[in-house]
Amino acid sequence: MPGDRGPRGSGPVTGSAMVRGAAGLTADEAAAALRRDGPNTLPAAKQRNPLLTLAGQMVHFFALMLWAAAGLALLAGMPALSIAIVVVVVLNGAFSFAQEYRADRAAERLRDLLPVRATVRRDGRAVVVDAADLVVGDVVLLEAGDRVCADGELTECGLLSVDESMLTGESRPVRPEIGGSVFAGTYVTEGHGVAIVTATGARSRLAGISAVTASAVRPRSPLATQLHRVVRIVALMAVAVGCVFFAAALGLGRAGTESFLLAIGVTVALVPEGLLPTVTLSLARAAQKMAGRNALVRRLESVETLGATTFICTDKTGTLTRNEMSVVRVWTPSGTVEVDGTGYRPVGELTGSPAAVRAATALADSAARCSPDAHAVEEANGWRPVGDPMEVALHVLAARAGVTAAPQPVGRRPFDPRRRRSSVVDVDGLHVSGAPDTVLPLCAEVSGADEAIAAFSRAGLRVLAVARNAEPAAQEEQGGLTLLGLVGLEDPPRPDVGAAIASCRRAGIRLAMVTGDHPGTAAAIAAEVGLLGPDRLVLEGKDLPADDEALGRLLDVDGVVVARVAPEEKLRIAKVLQARGHVVAMTGDGVNDGPALRTADIGVAMGASGSDVAREAADLVLLDDHFGTIVAAVELGRATFVNIRRFLTYHLTDNVAELTPFVVWALAGGQIPLAITVLQVLALDIGTDLLPAVALGAEPPNRRTMEGPAKGGSLIDGKLVRRAFGVLGPAEALASMAAFLVVLLGGGWWFGEVPDTALLATASGTAFTAIVLGQLANAFACRSESRWVGRIGLRGNPLLWFAIVFELAMLAAFLLMPPLPGLLGGTTPSPLGWVLAFATVPVVLLADTVHKAVRARS
Repeated sequence: MPGDRGPRGSGPVTGSAMVRGAAGLTADEAAAALRRDGPNTLPAAKQRNPLLTLAGQMVHFFALMLWAAAGLALLAGMPALSIAIVVVVVLNGAFSFAQEYRADRAAERLRDLLPVRATVRRDGRAVVVDAADLVVGDVVLLEAGDRVCADGELTECGLLSVDESMLTGESRPVRPEIGGSVFAGTYVTEGHGVAIVTATGARSRLAGISAVTASAVRPRSPLATQLHRVVRIVALMAVAVGCVFFAAALGLGRAGTESFLLAIGVTVALVPEGLLPTVTLSLARAAQKMAGRNALVRRLESVETLGATTFICTDKTGTLTRNEMSVVRVWTPSGTVEVDGTGYRPVGELTGSPAAVRAATALADSAARCSPDAHAVEEANGWRPVGDPMEVALHVLAARAGVTAAPQPVGRRPFDPRRRRSSVVDVDGLHVSGAPDTVLPLCAEVSGADEAIAAFSRAGLRVLAVARNAEPAAQEEQGGLTLLGLVGLEDPPRPDVGAAIASCRRAGIRLAMVTGDHPGTAAAIAAEVGLLGPDRLVLEGKDLPADDEALGRLLDVDGVVVARVAPEEKLRIAKVLQARGHVVAMTGDGVNDGPALRTADIGVAMGASGSDVAREAADLVLLDDHFGTIVAAVELGRATFVNIRRFLTYHLTDNVAELTPFVVWALAGGQIPLAITVLQVLALDIGTDLLPAVALGAEPPNRRTMEGPAKGGSLIDGKLVRRAFGVLGPAEALASMAAFLVVLLGGGWWFGEVPDTALLATASGTAFTAIVLGQLANAFACRSESRWVGRIGLRGNPLLWFAIVFELAMLAAFLLMPPLPGLLGGTTPSPLGWVLAFATVPVVLLADTVHKAVRARS
C-alpha cells in the first residue's frame, strides 16, 4: 500500500512494447514443463554425516577430560569407575547429538513454512504461484521488493533496479535493460519488469554458489556466549573442588592414587555436560510452538531476545487491521457517493446522485488503470486479492461501477514511497493516483477537496486522490491535471488486537505505530484499537527532530503515532530507541524496510503480504501478519528465558546435594564415611538431571508471564545463586545426610568407627534415595520462582510427570537390579530409611515455601 511497502520506481515513464510470450504459458503447458524439468528448487544442501556429528559430541573439551579420567581409573585398577565415566560420556554425547539433530530437522521444517511466491502470467492473466512451480517459458512479473526466483530474460523494463550482491558481492544495484538477464536469488530494489524464465533449479546461476552459501556459519549469539561462560565457570569450579579434595584426601592419609581418583570423580560429577543441549532443546521447542501460532522464528537465539522486548514499533495496515481494503465512499466535485459492498467480491453498487455516480465511475476507471496487474480471484473460501490490497480494492470498485476492461498501458511509473503516487499512460492519456498531498498540487482545481480529506480522515478512512490528463500526448506527472476525486478506503481493525495491545501494556512494553498513512487515518485507527496514548501524540515523518537525542526523548513514550514515515526514518527510530536502552521489535514489509529490520533487536516481517527482502532480513516472520502473533511470540520468549533459569536452578541444587557428602567427609577428617560414592553421583546425574531438566525447559507460559517488565540480565544472578546454594541445595543436602547418619547410628555405628559393610550399603542407599526424591520435589519447586507448589498445581506440564516416572524407574533399577546395587555401593533402604528418604520431599518443599514467603513479604 502507499506508504507501507517498498518502492515501485521513480523517474520518467519508460515505455515498453509487448513482445513474445506476453500472455504467458497456459496451465497445461506449465504443468508439462514442470513434469519435464522438475521443481524450481536448489539441490538440497549436503547434510552432515550423522555418525561424524555423533563422534564430534564425544571429543569436545569436556568429553576429552572425561575420557582421560576413565583411562586413569582403568590404569589404577578401578574398572567400575572407568566404565561409569565412559557411560556418562556416551549418554551425554548421545543426548547432545539427539537434541542437535532434532533442532536441525526442526529448523528445516520451519524453513518450509516460509512462503516464497512469484507472480506470473498464465492463460493471459496474472496469478501467484509457488516459486517451486516456476518453469522455463513462464512470464514473471517483477516489482520492487520481490525476490527473483529463477533466471530470466527481460522483455519489459520500467526503471528496474536489481540487487545482485548475493551473486557478485557488489553492493550497488544494477539497472538491466530489455534483453538483459535477471538471476535467481537477487532482489528487485526499484521499478518493475517482466521476464521470461530461461533456467530454473539446479540449472540457475544461483545453484553454482548454493554450496558456499549453505556452509556459512553464523556468529555465536549473545545467549550462546552467556551459556558457554556459565559452563566454563562451573567447570572451573568443578576442577577447583576436585583439587581441594585431592589435597584433603592426601592430608587424611589416603594413598595418592586413591586421592587422585576421588578428585577426578568429584570433578567429573560436577561438570554440566547436559546443560547446553537442554538449552538448545528448550529454544527449539519454543520455536516450534511459535510456528504453531503463525510466528516463524528464523534464528533460534531470537527466541530469548523476543522475551526481552521493551518497545514494539508496529505498522498499521495488515498488522493492526485486517488488510482487507474496501472503498466505502467516493468524493467527486459532482457530489459524494456511498459504495455498497465490502471485501474483494466484485459485486455491489454506487449510491448517489446520477452526476456523482457518473463522476465516481470515471474516477474508478482511472484508478484501476494505475495498477493493471491487480485483481481479485474467487476461491473456495471467498475472494482473494492478487497484488496490493489497496490496488485490488480499486479494481473491485471499478467492477462495482460497471467499468469494462481497460486498454493496455504503454508507459508506467509504479508506486514509490517517496513520490507516494503511481501513474499509467495509455491511449486515453495520463492517469495518476496517490496520496492527496502529492496529487492535489498537480491539479488545476481542487476546491472542496481539503474539507473532504478532513472528513474522510476523521472517519478513519484511508484517502487516495485520483487525477487525469486526457491529452493523448500527456506523458509526465506535471501540473494541469484534472482532479477526478477522492477515494475513502476502509481497513477495519482486527477484532482481538485491542486485547493484544492491553497485554503489552500489562507487560510493561511500550508501543508506537510507525506507518506511511495519513496522520488522521493512523490516529483514528490507533484510538479505535487502544494504542493511542493519553497524550494523543501524533507526529509526521517530516516533522521529526534532526537531533537523535531529542528524537529519542520525544518517542520514548507509550502510544505515540508516527505517520507519513519513510523507510529510512524507521531505521533512525530503531537506533534512537536502542540508544535509550530499549530492546526494539520493528515490523516492516517493504524492500526498504530491510535495514530497519536488521538493525532492530527483533525484525518482524509480514509473511502474508510482505516483500521477500523484508522476510529475509527479519528474525521473526508473521505468517498471518497479525499483531497478536507478535505478543504471543514475546510471551513464549519470556517463558523460554524463565525456563532456562528453572533448569539451571535444578542442576545447581543437585550439585550441592551431591557435593555435601564429600565436604562432610573432608571436614570430619574421615571420621564420617562418605554417604554416596562417585559412582552414585554419576548415576544421579544420569537418572535425575537430564529428563526433568528437559521437562522444566518445556514449562508452558503462565498467566503471570506477561505481567510486568521482562526479566532480563544474566541467566545466573544473585537470586538464583541464593536459591540454589542457600535454600534448595542445603535443604536437600541436610535431609539426605541426616537420613544417612540416622540409619548408621540406628545400626550401632558411632563416630570414628568403621561401619559394617552391609550397614554402610543400606545407609548409602538411603542417602542416594533421599537425593533422588529430593530432586523430585526440587523439580516441582523450580516450576516457579515466586509461588509455592500448592499454588502452581500439579497439572500444566505432562512432560514433567513423564520425567518423574522415568526418574523413579531409574531409582528402582539402581537399588534392585543386579549388579547395579553392588556396583554403585548402595542397597535398598531399611523401613526407617524409606521414611527418612521420603521425608526429604516435604523438607525441600517446606524450605522452598518459606523462602518464597520471606521474599514476598520483603
